[in-house]
Amino acid sequence: MPHDVLRPTPLHALHLAAGARMAPFAGWDMPLHYGSQLDEHHAVRTAAGVFDVSHMAQADISGPQADSYLRRMLCGDVARIGTGKALYTCLLNEQAGIIDDLLVYRLGTDRFRVVLNAARRDADLAWLRGQLAGFNVVLTPRDDLAMLAVQGPLARTQASRSLPDALRVATADLARFAATEHGDWLVGRTGYTGEDGFEIMLPADSAPQVWRTLLEAGIRPTGLGSRDTLRLEAGLSLYGHDMDETITPLECGLAWTVHWEPPHRDFIGQAALAARRTAGPAQQRAGVVLACRGVLRDDAPVFQEGRQIGHLTSGGFGPTVGRGIGLARVETGAEGVCTIRIRDRDLPGQLVTPPFVREGTLRLELPPLMQA
Repeated sequence: MPHDVLRPTPLHALHLAAGARMAPFAGWDMPLHYGSQLDEHHAVRTAAGVFDVSHMAQADISGPQADSYLRRMLCGDVARIGTGKALYTCLLNEQAGIIDDLLVYRLGTDRFRVVLNAARRDADLAWLRGQLAGFNVVLTPRDDLAMLAVQGPLARTQASRSLPDALRVATADLARFAATEHGDWLVGRTGYTGEDGFEIMLPADSAPQVWRTLLEAGIRPTGLGSRDTLRLEAGLSLYGHDMDETITPLECGLAWTVHWEPPHRDFIGQAALAARRTAGPAQQRAGVVLACRGVLRDDAPVFQEGRQIGHLTSGGFGPTVGRGIGLARVETGAEGVCTIRIRDRDLPGQLVTPPFVREGTLRLELPPLMQA
């Protein structure tokens, strides 16, 4: 397919029929919203919404040495998860920069599924293939699959009736960060919104009917616009904004995804990351909330006492918070009041610890509103 032609997901025709506003994202033609991004955001926080995330890349990793291979490739240790469990972690380069953040599901002793960011698909698969030498492992991209994310406090209950009978039973008591499979279907109790729910990986030709059934169950179709405001309120990082190949997990709030024990495990980037940890990172992640009315923007500089201490990596408006919010990379140890420069205006703000919202609940005390 030519690079200038946007790829459709298996649900493309249904999005157009529903009046979705479409927008390009990582080479895909994706729904931004279906009329009101704000309403879609609140639907996920209070009830349930379904996202078409079929643009995400899926790949299976199998073979007698699949476990050893992934223990080398990922900074999180797959030996810590049993069959039917998921792990969120990072794929690092030799300098400990983040090639991608991802979810890995253990499907068996020697079978795994990885879910990668759409914009990083080609780079990730090339890196993973380039490290296969010496391992008895098969890497299989699953371009035959679609993916739906059903999120919100009512998501699991309302979505269950759309699943095959075997999965409906198996997912009834599914724990968080656990998954179950049936044929080519894989359902995980995971997500990217700060709400409960399922991520459903299924055959592409089954996706349209499942989408229709989910909407008939009262679940609202939701686009990438609300997915971004939801993840921002939940303090969840976005690749290419909050992290990239020049940033290690220590500088962007993802140090917790690194498993240092047992010490004999040698993952790619470990030596560089250990040296950075010993020296102490010069920057850290922080949340920012405005103390006035306004919307924050990516890359806006952050100041304290007239001196720039960092910049926003993600910025926007939090509909649940009711304020401009953002994620920033600032000097290590920075805290307290700050100002954020937006279009030559210095707006008052506060450095906070994310998340802003989790499971529909505001997780911080907002600073009093001031005049900008």
